[in-house]
Amino acid sequence: MRILHTMLRVGDLQRSIDFYTNVLGMNLLRKTENPEYKYTLAFVGYGTNPDHAELELTYNYGIDQYDMGTAYGHIAIGVPDAYKACADVKAAGGNVTREAGPVKGGSTVIAFVTDPDGYKVELIERKE
Repeated sequence: MRILHTMLRVGDLQRSIDFYTNVLGMNLLRKTENPEYKYTLAFVGYGTNPDHAELELTYNYGIDQYDMGTAYGHIAIGVPDAYKACADVKAAGGNVTREAGPVKGGSTVIAFVTDPDGYKVELIERKE
């Protein structure tokens, strides 16, 4: 077994596609319209299944925002340099909500950014 994708409901599909592709450097992998059932899906990621997990952005017609809820945590992305990643996110117009630095009680360098719908994305420094 393996994780194939994670789904996020978004209020503005193009805004979310722009964030994940232009700010976080993912690729738009595919997009499907389903007007009969009033939703559109866009899959983004750094590669495609089965080699890479994908992020499914779901836009339900007529819904422009969602309550975040208390169970959701974050998406995690490995980056070679969290400090540079934060600078790149800011330069691309993204919102860094926790600057790069060691995790509390440890030495792993992390940072957090927030997407346009309020979802948290953790950047975890992984030297390659």
